[in-house]
Amino acid sequence: MHRTSDLNVVETRALPTPAALLAELPKTAAQAAFVAHSREDIHRIIFTGDQRFLLLIGPCSIHDLDAGRDYARRLAALAREVSDRVLIVMRVYFEKPRTTVGWKGLVMHPHLDVSHDSAAGHRLGRSFLRDVLDLGLPTATEFLDPITPQYVADLVCWGAIGARTTESQTHRQMASGLSMPLGFKNSTDGSFQAAINAIKAAGQPQTFLGINLDGAASAIVTRGNPNCHVVLRGGAAGPNYSPAHIAQTEALLVKAGLPKSILVDCSHDNSAKKPELQPEVMRALLAQIAAGNTSIMGAMIESNIGAGSQPFPVPKENLRYGVSITDGCIDWTTTENLIREIHTALAPRFR
Repeated sequence: MHRTSDLNVVETRALPTPAALLAELPKTAAQAAFVAHSREDIHRIIFTGDQRFLLLIGPCSIHDLDAGRDYARRLAALAREVSDRVLIVMRVYFEKPRTTVGWKGLVMHPHLDVSHDSAAGHRLGRSFLRDVLDLGLPTATEFLDPITPQYVADLVCWGAIGARTTESQTHRQMASGLSMPLGFKNSTDGSFQAAINAIKAAGQPQTFLGINLDGAASAIVTRGNPNCHVVLRGGAAGPNYSPAHIAQTEALLVKAGLPKSILVDCSHDNSAKKPELQPEVMRALLAQIAAGNTSIMGAMIESNIGAGSQPFPVPKENLRYGVSITDGCIDWTTTENLIREIHTALAPRFR
């Protein structure tokens, strides 16, 4: 008989079930309480009159756990200093969408080689999330593979669906069952409508195929996630954070019956993929807020210990400490100064 399946499959590796990994690396009662409290804080900033600014900041991706913990410790100390006006949430990104091929993130390539040890990747990712929460920092990540949330979502305070997957029915369905506030990025061409459609779809009950905590194929039935919002990240036509773009987004949200709540990604096409321009984008947002805008409730910034990025793949021993191997970032000194600048600029809100 002719083979008709798995013709291009080289290997199938069994992973621990989500239930097994959650039992191996359980969240503590304190971590669970902190996640719940952080999600409530984020919800209030996005959807109610809480005037604090939501700042999602951190490395483009986590590839070096020691450097990631170093960054988290620095950020946690700074977050406490500005907490009266700014809620800082650390980017803890383990999955990276690729335009063609490349390093797919810690959960798929934890050893920075071709071993594809995703079982170790999920363990390392879950452990790192626990470490960040223990520092008193809320966590943020992008959900790319629809299986991944079963392993880590209970430790995530804010989630994202990226520009490449906002139009995906699979990701809209997945988002409808997630338990945290979640941002949909605009499409890579810069248009807003797909993200708005995604927010509406994710807010509705959905039924789709997935796995349960025991790893069994299951029909997942959700009630819908009411805590979704739009993220503007620019597009092929250029930035989309100007007052005109913000007003256009506000109008589309109102037309769709959604709250006027907008988060701006200062990276990607909003900074022409030049990380050093991110502070200028942030200052432009602060100017709009100072002029009376109330729909811009937060921003996202890619930041690391060292500036820029470095080529990869290279031998691990040749990698520079605290420098991204994916998108370029601003360095720690710039980060520290910018966060204090944001805190100062928001003072009039709290008088």
